[in-house]
Amino acid sequence: MKVVFSYHAKFNKRVKDKQFWTHENHAVELTSNEMIDSKMNYIHENPVRAGWVEKEEDYLYSSARNYAGLNDLLEIEMI
Repeated sequence: MKVVFSYHAKFNKRVKDKQFWTHENHAVELTSNEMIDSKMNYIHENPVRAGWVEKEEDYLYSSARNYAGLNDLLEIEMI
């Protein structure tokens, strides 16, 4: 894992040895409901892909809990 931090640091002049975050931002205009759903599903699936939980709604800090009708920590306004 330390190799990853060192790898990203070598591309940043302001960092000496290790960089925790990759500074990548690829803004995408959300032009349709299908695209919004796709991006939201991607975000909800991240904790599952990382192996932190088995189901999206099991991650305590995810809005996926709201969509599953479970008690939540985050207040989400559905539009």
